[in-house]
Amino acid sequence: MLHLYWGDGKGKTTAAMGLALRALGHGRKVVIVQFLKDGTSGEMEPLRRLGAVVYSCPNAKFTWLMNEEEKAAARCNGTAALRQALAQPWDLLVLDEACAAYETSLVDRELLRQAAARAEAGFEVVLTGRNPADWMQDAADYSTEMRACQHPYTKGVPAREGVEY
Repeated sequence: MLHLYWGDGKGKTTAAMGLALRALGHGRKVVIVQFLKDGTSGEMEPLRRLGAVVYSCPNAKFTWLMNEEEKAAARCNGTAALRQALAQPWDLLVLDEACAAYETSLVDRELLRQAAARAEAGFEVVLTGRNPADWMQDAADYSTEMRACQHPYTKGVPAREGVEY
């Protein structure tokens, strides 16, 4: 099944990592690829200790802050991480920030589509991000939109350790 957690609200990655935790609790093999993230948010280390294999992007930052050289490196890193993830056995594949990686071409787009298509073969695949491509919406078995109705950031409260990261 293909799971899609998307939108401008908080909780997309949190939902995906909760599903990863549940799968690990049932003895499933979990692989996580974090595009545009460095793998240091609070949930990643416990997931690793429980057996999840995690790939992330070194020197990650927002795409609009990247120069062309940094974008090329991010594209290379993201595609390599996805190739490594697909080369091993897994029951659940979480592709965190896949929507942005696809939208900004910071991953091989065809390879990402192939990864998502593994859901058709009985695997669980999760995509997260703000703006999913039309094909992601069309292929999704689960599509959950996270909407920002109210968030402390709009009042000037910065992201808080243990809550937002």
